[in-house]
Amino acid sequence: QVQLVESGGGPAQAGASLRLSCVASEDISDCRVWAWHRQGSGTERPLVAWSLSDGRIFYEGRAKGRFTFSRDQAKRTLSLQMNDLTPEDSAVYYCHVDCTRSRGMDYWGEGTLVAISS
Repeated sequence: QVQLVESGGGPAQAGASLRLSCVASEDISDCRVWAWHRQGSGTERPLVAWSLSDGRIFYEGRAKGRFTFSRDQAKRTLSLQMNDLTPEDSAVYYCHVDCTRSRGMDYWGEGTLVAISS
């Protein structure tokens, strides 16, 4: 069972930057999608930024231009650099790896809270 541990969340002022990191407990290089999601006041966890195994990186609309996704396969780490944060970015951020093709499983971290005040 892969454990994903996020860090880097917390309170910040509008306009600040935060960097989220997620470390996996074992090699996840076989997993097709590495991703960050966020959950606001609702129950859904829409994608924020994600990377496919071919190296392509995608961003949802509000993240584009402000957030940067990165991954380090050797260190089993995915990161999300978030700049120019606004109160609308406040949410619990989750890292997620989709290993369904290789292992029939996907894995989620427990989440890290980002709280941006105006």
